[in-house]
Amino acid sequence: MKQKLTSFIILLLLAKTNVFAQHDPKALKDWQAQKYSMFVHFGVYSVLGGVWDGKPSYRNVSEQIQAHAGIYSDDYERVAKRFNPTNWNPDSIVSLAKKAGMRSIVITSKHHDGFCMFKTNTTDFNIVDATPYKRDVLKELSEACKRGGLRFGLYFSLIDWHFPQASPISGSNSDYITPEHVELNKKQITELLTNYGKVSELWFDMGSQSPKESKELSELVHKLQPDCMIGSRVGNDMGDFNVMGDNQEPDYAIGVPWQSPASFFDETWGYRSFQKRGKEEDKIREKLTSLIRVTSRGGNFLLNIGPMGDGSVVGFEKDVLLKIGQWLNKNGEAIYGTDADPFHISFKWGSLTSRTNKLYLHLLSAPEKGQISLPGLSGKIKSVSVLADRTKIKYTQNATGVQLYVPASLGIDKEFKVVVIEFVNGFKVPPANILKDNYPLVLNGHNAFKHYSSSGVDYSNRYQSTVKESWTLKPSASRIIQPVLYYSENEKGKEIELEIGGKSSNVSLSGGKEEALNNGKGLKWGKLYQSGSYYSGPGGVHGNLKNVAIDQPWPNGKSPVWQLKSDWKNNEVYEVEADKATATYLLQEIEADEDQTYAVGITSGDAVTVSLNGEILDEHNNPLKVRSMKDVILLPLKKGKNQLIVKFYNGFQKSSTVGIATDVKQVIYRKDLKPLQVEKDKYYPISWKLHNPYSPHTTLGLPNVRLELQVK
Repeated sequence: MKQKLTSFIILLLLAKTNVFAQHDPKALKDWQAQKYSMFVHFGVYSVLGGVWDGKPSYRNVSEQIQAHAGIYSDDYERVAKRFNPTNWNPDSIVSLAKKAGMRSIVITSKHHDGFCMFKTNTTDFNIVDATPYKRDVLKELSEACKRGGLRFGLYFSLIDWHFPQASPISGSNSDYITPEHVELNKKQITELLTNYGKVSELWFDMGSQSPKESKELSELVHKLQPDCMIGSRVGNDMGDFNVMGDNQEPDYAIGVPWQSPASFFDETWGYRSFQKRGKEEDKIREKLTSLIRVTSRGGNFLLNIGPMGDGSVVGFEKDVLLKIGQWLNKNGEAIYGTDADPFHISFKWGSLTSRTNKLYLHLLSAPEKGQISLPGLSGKIKSVSVLADRTKIKYTQNATGVQLYVPASLGIDKEFKVVVIEFVNGFKVPPANILKDNYPLVLNGHNAFKHYSSSGVDYSNRYQSTVKESWTLKPSASRIIQPVLYYSENEKGKEIELEIGGKSSNVSLSGGKEEALNNGKGLKWGKLYQSGSYYSGPGGVHGNLKNVAIDQPWPNGKSPVWQLKSDWKNNEVYEVEADKATATYLLQEIEADEDQTYAVGITSGDAVTVSLNGEILDEHNNPLKVRSMKDVILLPLKKGKNQLIVKFYNGFQKSSTVGIATDVKQVIYRKDLKPLQVEKDKYYPISWKLHNPYSPHTTLGLPNVRLELQVK
């Protein structure tokens, strides 16, 4: 089936449709400063401990045993009658969290099974009405947190397998939530944010909502408790902070507040009676390493425990937490309230955190030959010492940086050490992405340092979005620079916050001088080829995109060869049958007589990735879930053969919309900006991000924008 090319440009709509209510900066900063918190998975599933009908359930995590062991709802309700956690002591939990060095507790108020760990008027399937325990676990823990001076947060599953209007349980983490289900969630969230004191964060999980439903849920939370932080799994980019994948520790820069949730064991979050726990010492090093790495990259670390059905904390987990707490008693200054590692290089010996006048070196292994080099570090040093006992560390400093000499007697193999460098009046390190000033110098997304978030409509349909791009200019001579901004029809109408040399201004991508692209000469467009459907996510591709052989299997040796679509043409849009969460690819070869830039139109469905000659030019999802999107992409064609490969992702529909258009208006827009006086060997930071984006997690959508620096 064919249809006319749509003219809907979704990224332009997003740029004009801000629906995100920005959080109070102080509340956000306070949340980010806590760094280390306790996660608690506790519920009816804790009684079973991962065992059903006398057999261990190895399939998936134990808190989801109802689904994965195939337990009928009436049988599961009978399990609730055995849930009597008499050994649960909220003050002891708070005491453990404090001794462990944690600053807040986030507990499962309701998991996917729909069992509520609080008294609710919406269902009798709750801790007070359905169990012999008859006590409100959340209320008592909230009060204990207040007494103990800890923040109190709540996990809330948007999926509720006990609710009659919920979709049948599937293998997906993103089952559709019906309108009736949404209303139930709103009622329960209203109870939680009304009856249980101050809630520091609401950690949503699973389910798939519409953008409107996610927005309304976020607005409800902020209306009831303005300082309550919302996790990104609320869906549709409506979270205040980005929740990473389970046990994920990113090795890239994240441009928004974020948190890494971690389980004690990869196999489960809820209590599992047959869990192999290993050596205590190994687990201490593992989780302490994770805490340090997450903190050094600017995130918060949320470490889970899974109490037993009687409410007792597993001794192994308790002991590990207490040992980490002992380390934090000596080294907590290097964790709480710190800033991320200011360097943009990795070090084999460990990680760094920072403050205005201090650098903290977390030694996770002994440095080679006992020496640590910190290239380009400058600033007057007041002292260098071991944080825990103030043992002095020898160092030298010159124009190339700082060299530390770490004695073997520190015993890093036995316990991680922190070396603190204290400065008299701050420090400086070389910035990221320093470019050689060969003029004209072109800055674009291909040579940018990227700051990421995660964008998506639900748990399954997410990808790594780019929220900021930056560069650093270091002139080899003093001169006047003329910045010239170029953009295309794809970005026309957007507004960006452009920083050049420390000065920021809002620049509208409109009103520029229209220039014709010098192209179209000697172009030969080849046939269209399709590569079948693969289970996928909205970001990334399945195989190597460089020099793809049409007559060879792709993306691997077990795949079919590309299928010639002899009846398909450019400038038409086609509907391709597709399963949920799958991707199909189109390949087209383009012969060019000379190097040139050519604009093409790409029509897609739930997400798209566009690449030319193995380089990705654009990638984004479909935040508003419209039926189709259109992008205009500038192809930097080289003389000879070029390969255009487009990934079309289908998240929800029964078909995927695909099309490549060559009849796009061949123009680009130019805008001359204010000249800049630069001095030799001085750093000039340059960056751009969207002004007033749909949400802080929305990808830039600036594939064709470039800033050209010319010598005046």
